[in-house]
Amino acid sequence: MFKIGVFAIIVDNQKRVLLGHRCDYNVWDLPGGGMESGETPWDCAVREVKEETGLDVQVTRLLGVYSRQGRDEVAFQFECTILGGELTTNSEADDLQYFALDSLPKNISPNKLARIKDYFENQNFPFLKVLTGKSTKQLIEEGLL
Repeated sequence: MFKIGVFAIIVDNQKRVLLGHRCDYNVWDLPGGGMESGETPWDCAVREVKEETGLDVQVTRLLGVYSRQGRDEVAFQFECTILGGELTTNSEADDLQYFALDSLPKNISPNKLARIKDYFENQNFPFLKVLTGKSTKQLIEEGLL
């Protein structure tokens, strides 16, 4: 089964990125998740942000497409701007905070960290990258994250 993930980068006026602390693992993550049947990637980003943060957003641009070496996975990374709503914790995220690039939490997925750095380092064109290394779930299971 092929997996399609969609994630959002939301940055405040102080250039800090929004992360949610997952309820199921002690990991900070970008808002996002799996695309549903019949859904576009950009609609998925809007839905996932609403579900995980309480914010209403619009997708402003594609930041990158990421694939995992040897696995049937692809992830879309979008930049989103806030239209309304209010940050609200829920069953998926028990904390929501903005973080500066130089003060990101240590318990963040290396792949999500790479995507955040991609965003801040080059905003001129979308990234096309093959991810290597272990997945977040593998790192958690091995006690490395």
